[in-house]
Formats: sequence, C-alpha cells, structure tokens
Amino acid sequence: MAKVFDAAEVVKHTSADDCWVILYNTVYDVTEFLPSHPGGTKIILKLAGRDATEEYDPIHPPGTLEENLKPEAKLGTVDPATLPKPNAGETEKVKIAAEPPGMQSLLNLDEIEEVATKQMSKKGWAYYYSAADDLISKKLNNLVYKQILLRPRIFVDCTRCDTSTTLLGHKVGTPLYVSPSAMARLAHPHGEHGIAQGISQFGALQIVSNNASMTQAQIVDGSAPGQIFGWQIYVQNDRKKSEVQLARINKMSDKYKFICLTLDAPVPGKRELDEKAKDEPSSVSAAVTVGDSAKRPGGGGIGQQLFFGTASDLTWKTTLPWLAKNSPLPIVLKGLQTHEDAYLAMQYAPQVKAIILSNHGGRALDTAPPAVHTLLEIRKYCPEVFSRLEVWVDGGIKRGTDVVKALCLGARGVGIGRAALFGLGAGGTDGVRRTFEILQAEIEACMRLLGAEKIDDLGPKFINSRAVERDIYDGHPGLENVGMWAKANL
Repeated sequence: MAKVFDAAEVVKHTSADDCWVILYNTVYDVTEFLPSHPGGTKIILKLAGRDATEEYDPIHPPGTLEENLKPEAKLGTVDPATLPKPNAGETEKVKIAAEPPGMQSLLNLDEIEEVATKQMSKKGWAYYYSAADDLISKKLNNLVYKQILLRPRIFVDCTRCDTSTTLLGHKVGTPLYVSPSAMARLAHPHGEHGIAQGISQFGALQIVSNNASMTQAQIVDGSAPGQIFGWQIYVQNDRKKSEVQLARINKMSDKYKFICLTLDAPVPGKRELDEKAKDEPSSVSAAVTVGDSAKRPGGGGIGQQLFFGTASDLTWKTTLPWLAKNSPLPIVLKGLQTHEDAYLAMQYAPQVKAIILSNHGGRALDTAPPAVHTLLEIRKYCPEVFSRLEVWVDGGIKRGTDVVKALCLGARGVGIGRAALFGLGAGGTDGVRRTFEILQAEIEACMRLLGAEKIDDLGPKFINSRAVERDIYDGHPGLENVGMWAKANL
C-alpha cells in the first residue's frame, strides 16, 4: 500500500542532495534527476518540497515522469488536507478578464490576438509575441505582403472557388497549414489537440512542434479521416534522444506523413520581451524559466530554456544521411532564407520533398529576410527549384490576401504559427476554428475577385511585386559550385 505523506514532511526535502516534489498529489524523489534536467537544477529546487503541479502540468506532456524517473522515485501520495494554502503574494495574479466575446463576433486576426492577450498569462503571451532584438524581421514579415498589389481580372465567372490542393502528394482542403509552434497549452488547456480539432473541418495540415505540450498520440487522437500531420524535429546533441523520437513517429506514419527539420534557429535568438518576462510571477512557466545562467547566456526566457540541448552542428553532409538512416519518412527542410540554400536543397531530392522559407517568425536572427524576399530570389536566380521541390512559406500571415500573394509567387503551402496559438488563447478549439474560418473566407473572396477558380490558376500575373523586388538580393548568384543535378550522397 502506497505511503501517505504529510506535506510538512515533504517540505523538509529541498536540497540538491535530497529533493522531493509533489505532482498530481504524488510525492517524487527527483534528486538523481536534477543534474540531467534540461532546464537546470534551480528550476526544480525552486519548487522543491511543495506542490509543483500547477507549474509542471501545462508544459510537460503526459508520460514525462515515467520516461525520466525510476519507478522507485515514486514515494507515495500526499494528504491533500495538509497542503498549505497558497499566499496571494506567492502565486500568479491570474488576469481575470471579462467573459471573452463570442468567436463569431471577431472579424480578423488582430481582434483574435487582442482577446487572447487578455485571456493568457503575461509570461505565456510574452513567449508567443516576442521576437529577436528590435522585432524588425517580425514586422517586415507582414509589411512585405502589404507592399505587393493585386491585379484583379474582370468579366470572369467567379461562381466557383476551389481551394483544395496537395501537399507532398496528400490532398488537403486548403493551402493554409499550421506551422510548428511550441507549448500550446500555455495558451489554453486544449493545447495542440485543440489546434488539430479546430482545423479538421478545413482539411488543413498541422506540423506538430518538437516542444509540444502534449504527446504525439494525444494530438492526433480523434482527428478526422485523412487529416495530415508532420512532426518537427530539433536534433539533440545526444542523438539517441532524437532517434527515440523518430522511432516513435515512424510507428505513427498513418497520421504523421513527414519529418520537418528546423534549420533557422541553430541557436536561440535574443528575445528580450521573453527574457524580461522571467521576472513575472507565473504559475504556467516558472518551471522552465529559471535556469543556470552561467550555462545559459541570457538564460531566463522560455525560448532560451527550450533550446538547451539542441544541436548546432548540423550539416548537409552529415545530418541528411543520419535522418535517412533513422526514418523512411519524407523530409521537409524548414528555415531556408536564401536562394543558394534552396538550390542546395534541390540536390537532395527525392529524400527532401519540400522546403519552408522562414525566418522563424523573426525570433532568431533579426533583419533576416522575409519569406517573400526568398521566394523572389528563387524566381530570379534558380526557378527550377519550383519544379523539383515544393516550396512552402510561413511568417507574417494576417490576411487571406497574404496567403494568395504567396501562392502567386510560387508557394504551394502557407503556414501560420502565432495566429493559431492566439486563436487557441482566445477561445480554445473554437478560437482556432474561427481563425481558419476567417482566413479561409478571405482566401476564397480574394480568389473570386481576382478571377481565379482554382489554386493552380494563381500566378505572377495576378500581382504587382515591383515595390518588393527592388529590395531583394542583387549580388552574384553563387551557384557555380553546385552541379545542377549533383547526386546527393545519402
């Protein structure tokens, strides 16, 4: 029979040599685990001797305890009656917002974000909203779409509008997809599963973050027949950890159809808003934001902690063969920001099936180019990439017209990250559904007004991108050392 502890007994075990915590009314001895905790020892020590469930639950997928602790570390249960009542000064001041408006009353993504901001914790909001340095790339990601003008054709039958297309050979109802976005349960308890449910009626694709707050199985549970998922990987310094993850995804290939390798953030960017938020009391993120600063420069933000242990030594010659060895699934490379790298990726088809032009939502290197610039570079210097690979984009999408403009420039899929998270924060699954409902309606209205019935009808003739073209790279192509059809060494 499991031992029942008095909370006063647990609170005696708060040192690095003797550390207990309470999770879900169960007492755990985490002393041996302290040195290997990705977020550092101080995170756990801050919560030692007390109930850490509220801090732990939103950011750790189920099964985390079982994977990282020995069975004997589970010591027993705690008598709930003996747990101390939290002091108002020691817990987060949860923002008590007015009852959120009905999702149908929200007409655009800015209104959804405004509602989400009022509902979410200050630290969770800061993590989602933050971007690198002066937020220049983040802002330009959206501004660049406004600089592209549309060229509608008239006297065209616009009765029909079909937004269905294919991504990696899989039929989807819309070219709009969800980019990998970490820690969705910081926005709402529905988490990544709520995103999957919210987009299901649109036949949309979802790329699940390596740092999801739910398990891969939970996220796809109850998904619609034919609903497609990809899984994002941040390769770890300890490759065995990544290999275990890949093996798990390989067994779920009925839902997870590809691996998305993120390359635009080999090290974390300097997200100052996220860093400043470390000093905000927060029940949902304290467990990941107090680290060993000597080992983690800048070390307080959620972003810094999530990147701890991520490999920065990936290369074309070593990483793609390693992936081929550990997964038969197609590879999508995320984070290309130059035509040269798009051209290189083309050499590794057919293992590489698609590339995502992305600057990590402006969260890695500030003043890095928006995806539109890279799209235009590819069109200028190596348009053959479009015939060998699918080209997807993300970053800065706020309107359906943004989606259509990207498609006119050659993109096949267009992703949203923050928008899905803010939809989740505004209204859970219903908020995500409303986000896609708004964008999908805007996409269809734009196509009809342009005189395009199908996605394949869209092309450069429907846009004027001259104001943007003057700002793209105008140097040497830099492709002379790469054979057009060089065989990849896989």
